[in-house]
Amino acid sequence: MAPSKEVVATGSAAVAVIDPDQTLKASKALLAHIKKASKQKADESEKRNLLEDQDSEKIPIWLNLTTKRHIVDKARLQPGKISLPHSLNNDETTTICLITAEPQRHYKNLVASEEFPEELRKRITRVVDYGKLKAKYSQYEAQRKLFNEADIFLGDDRVINRLPKILGKTFYKTTQKRPVPVNLQAKAPKVDGKRQKRVKTEGAINSGTAAEVAKEVQKAVDSAFVSLTPSTNTSIRIGYSGWTAQQVADNVDAVVTGMIEKWIPQKWRNMKSIYIKGPETTALPIWLTDELWIDEKDVIAEDEAAKEKANIGKKRKSLENAEEVEAAPKKAKKQKDVPEADDNKLDKQISDRKTRLRKQKASAKKAIDN
Repeated sequence: MAPSKEVVATGSAAVAVIDPDQTLKASKALLAHIKKASKQKADESEKRNLLEDQDSEKIPIWLNLTTKRHIVDKARLQPGKISLPHSLNNDETTTICLITAEPQRHYKNLVASEEFPEELRKRITRVVDYGKLKAKYSQYEAQRKLFNEADIFLGDDRVINRLPKILGKTFYKTTQKRPVPVNLQAKAPKVDGKRQKRVKTEGAINSGTAAEVAKEVQKAVDSAFVSLTPSTNTSIRIGYSGWTAQQVADNVDAVVTGMIEKWIPQKWRNMKSIYIKGPETTALPIWLTDELWIDEKDVIAEDEAAKEKANIGKKRKSLENAEEVEAAPKKAKKQKDVPEADDNKLDKQISDRKTRLRKQKASAKKAIDN
């Protein structure tokens, strides 16, 4: 049965959980297979490459979720975030570009202040506001240069919706480096446990403190990024081959829980299967549903499906016939009588034409000679 493009409505959700033992078992098997394949590949190569040994520790592990119906009705350009117990981007060499609201100088000062963690500050290679971004990076060459300058791009949620128009296909053709939304605004004050509206004052900058901005940036960097599309399949990077099986299992549990709670309508009732896999490995199952559909309207008997498919052609033909009946009859053109073919007559015509051509050539040659 083909997956339905209909987005399931939010409703009551069946309660289900993945088996942690099965997750850990699948994680161990996948990591063992990746290491075995990497070792075999290294043994087959004539020369040992130290860079390949390092890369074998960074082979990504993906979590594949399959639903019964589409979880969204159209693609979303903003990646979603799910907090992870084990960060995917804790490498000190991973660089960050921070796109902020105006003014740019204010946020640069925040990053440079003593309150901002030094380790995180070293990883932020560029801070640019929306105005400067629009002025400097509207051309393709400049966009490509910016694209290669950082590994992660974070965008202030006040300007994140305007970034696709500026950064274009360079950033949004793939999901690799789409800007991830972060909240850089000042926290609204609380009164009796309830947040109050922030009082706007002329000339004041709506920005969090250096510590608050650093916390939001770190939270985004430590999250798994989710690209939501109108599909029944969603893939999320959740670990690396150099990790332990327990680390992979912990992230699997966090991502599945986050997806179910945040984005999957009808939660577990809409879930079909959960797998983990490497770039070149077979998908290993973690959880499979017992029901292949949500309700009875998703199921069509084979004879009914064939009948419905056959009716499509009949309806089209009936519509065409109706149009022919309704259309005014056009006056038929009088066709000319076509004489029957006569081979002898045709041969004589060809012979006469050749004779005339020979005479014309002879007369033309005679005229040239004279």
